[in-house]
Amino acid sequence: MNGNQSDKQEVLLQQPLIDSKESSSNTHHEETSHHLESILSNTELPVFTRTRLALCVELKLLIKLAAPAVIVYMINYLMSMSTQIMCGHLGNLELAAASLGNTGIQIFAYGLMLGMGSAVETLCGQAYGAGKYDMLGVYLQRSTVLLMATGIPLAIIYIFSKPLLILIGQSPDIASSASVFVYGLIPQIFAYAANFPIQKFLQAQSIVAPSAYISTATLVVHLILSYLLVYKVGLGLLGASLMLSLSWWIIVVGQFIYIKMSQRCKYTWTGFTLEAFSGLPQFFKLSAASAVMLCLETWYFQVLVLIAGLLKNPELALDSLSVCMTISGWVFMISVGFNAAASVRVSNELGARNPKSASFSVTVVTVLSFIIAVIIAIIILALRHVLSYAFTEGETVANAVSELTPLLAVTLILNGIQPVLSGNYLILQTLYVIKFTKMTTFSLN
Repeated sequence: MNGNQSDKQEVLLQQPLIDSKESSSNTHHEETSHHLESILSNTELPVFTRTRLALCVELKLLIKLAAPAVIVYMINYLMSMSTQIMCGHLGNLELAAASLGNTGIQIFAYGLMLGMGSAVETLCGQAYGAGKYDMLGVYLQRSTVLLMATGIPLAIIYIFSKPLLILIGQSPDIASSASVFVYGLIPQIFAYAANFPIQKFLQAQSIVAPSAYISTATLVVHLILSYLLVYKVGLGLLGASLMLSLSWWIIVVGQFIYIKMSQRCKYTWTGFTLEAFSGLPQFFKLSAASAVMLCLETWYFQVLVLIAGLLKNPELALDSLSVCMTISGWVFMISVGFNAAASVRVSNELGARNPKSASFSVTVVTVLSFIIAVIIAIIILALRHVLSYAFTEGETVANAVSELTPLLAVTLILNGIQPVLSGNYLILQTLYVIKFTKMTTFSLN
């Protein structure tokens, strides 16, 4: 019985879901994609001409995806960055506490949730490229269920953050203030659990601009309300973190409303389904494989901050390192945005059976991300003596940041290419897991 049901599902998945009149944008995308593949496969053209023509096509496709994606990730990170800046202007202890709570604790959840949510990016990208649109909504819901369940043990870690920080040797004063900040971030965990699957669901369809608009509007609201809560109402660290959690939920609600109302998603989102609760163990394997890769990239920020808190002068160490890590994290979001765009491009091309286009896209996005990282590193070096004053006052911290900036510049360049390459390796890794767990790419039974 289960076998017949699975066969029927596969037959339905192979039927066209959108007629030609209603899928003009998808048809245009497919034509452009096949045009790129035909250029790369045309050996009669000279190599230089073939590369130049392919580059023009690829850059149009990539920039259309990457620009809004970079804006989304940078604005989302800017909310955390602005919260940390506001806490820093309350005092050096508050900056150290926000740094330890934000980068020492919160980045753990961010890395895990983003990594697990990236499985949606790969699966939805392939499903969309192959025209199997209804599976995108199923993948979105399965991922959300898994991430919400993962958020429960993370919330417990947040609740016991103070004794955990003291246990690993952090200053009791800083740990106590950091735990207050972390308590306000508990709702943010579950906002992550909903946001990342939604974000990947939209990106797989090349729908990125609406998320950018929603994030931009939310940032404005966040800055205004954070200022009022922190400085006027006097809620301090707790008010700053609670506002950060609320802002993330505003983004989640805004994106979901768009999915429900937009005609662009009417074939990929067909409503809630119990199918989201099936195949969860297999889907967890894919999500875990995704998480391992991205967690290692984000958790090293956390390790550095925790180590800084063990130094002789933990307040100065945390203040100076947090300035550098916050800047590095913000620039890192550019690479994550390119990673998202590249993953969508590669997944779509693989789904459409265009291997040359997929390979060419990886090369283009890696070079482009590297060039941007080098330019930013040069700017950071030029501003190294004044960077810290945006976060906190004090010449001692400014001098410490200035000494760390050359190492920060090297980090920025390395982070410019590493996430892009690992993101595309992640696609191949996910395909490997799919194959050897005996699942079809588009139907997890």
